[in-house]
Amino acid sequence: MSPSPRFAATAPQNGYRRMRAVATLMLVAMAALFFAANAWDEAYPALGFVKAFAEAAMVGGLADWFAVTALFRHPLGLPIPHTAIIPRNKDRIGETLAAFLRENFLIPSVVARRMRSVDVAGAMGRFLANPAPEGRMREGASRLLADLLESLDQERLGGMVKAAISARIQTIEIAPLLGKSLEAAMTEERHVPILDAIVTWAGRTLDANEDLIRDMVHQRAGWIVKLAGLDAKLAEAIIDGLRRLSIDMALDEHHPLRAKAEEGMARLAAGLQHDPELRGKVEVWKNEVASNPAVTDWVGGLWENTRAGLLRAARDPQAAMAGRFGEGLRQMGETLQQDVRLKRALNQFARRAVVGAAATYGAGIVKLVSETVRGWDARTITGRLENAVGKDLQYIRVNGTLVGGLVGLAIHVVEVLT
Repeated sequence: MSPSPRFAATAPQNGYRRMRAVATLMLVAMAALFFAANAWDEAYPALGFVKAFAEAAMVGGLADWFAVTALFRHPLGLPIPHTAIIPRNKDRIGETLAAFLRENFLIPSVVARRMRSVDVAGAMGRFLANPAPEGRMREGASRLLADLLESLDQERLGGMVKAAISARIQTIEIAPLLGKSLEAAMTEERHVPILDAIVTWAGRTLDANEDLIRDMVHQRAGWIVKLAGLDAKLAEAIIDGLRRLSIDMALDEHHPLRAKAEEGMARLAAGLQHDPELRGKVEVWKNEVASNPAVTDWVGGLWENTRAGLLRAARDPQAAMAGRFGEGLRQMGETLQQDVRLKRALNQFARRAVVGAAATYGAGIVKLVSETVRGWDARTITGRLENAVGKDLQYIRVNGTLVGGLVGLAIHVVEVLT
């Protein structure tokens, strides 16, 4: 269970206060010990060693207390020169910190050198291939994505999506793409199933509309033909001929009509790529389709379905990772780990993106740090730094008290022995 933000914020401050109390109590204890030893050292000469230790410990503790306090404020409120160092120099501290960031982290060459050892693609691949069942990263990312999708205006965002798709469609000339696709399909003989499907559809359409053909022949036949009853025979002959034609085309891949159809497809592929008039007609048709309300409504519905699916996945990432979406992500993760060329390309892209961000926004980041520190008041920056490093500084007071006492004791021993 992660600590609450309030606990996380107050824990360093509580540790600092506890160590400050320990250091102060140690200094008070050394003072009490000194006065007690001073009062009884004539009756008990051995107390001279205790007195020497306590006296030097007081001096060391007081010196370190003064040094530590002088960093953040005036000791005892006295305006002693060269005290309250951090509040008086906060602007210089901000500039120094900004310069440190600029010279050691935000130089493009430095960023590029450090990014060479960072395997972004490998990390992404490992995370996608073996996602942790739960964790702060997944929960935080899911919650952020869900909040972002829910906070966006559906009507405005849907309109933006439809407008973006429509604009993209209008900027793409699809006639050459269709022509190249058709040409490639014919080269690889992938058009044969299409012809087979057309022939099969034609045969089924003929079977389903035999009565319509008979009626058409009967209506167009002369009265003599009708009187002789030849219209029915003529209709049956037409239907039988068309049926045999469709069967022959289905069975014979080299049927003349199939060859004519292939020639027509080849001419269509060439015209789509090189005939300005045909390409213009296709563009007009494309724009009419793109601006059709039914198409825009379909795009809007497609976006809403996508948004709803993303929301479901974000609210329940465990369920999403268990379905096809999760399987696709795992396959992507395995590919990122195994495909050396893809990994190299992705790492190169990440390196260029980070280096570009450092080159473009590095100066802005440095300026932001400097101006932020400069905008803090003295009490704010003093409190934040004191809470951050105050505990360690109180250890300096404790060590100073002990080391000073030991030094005083050693000096007293030398003095007695000599």
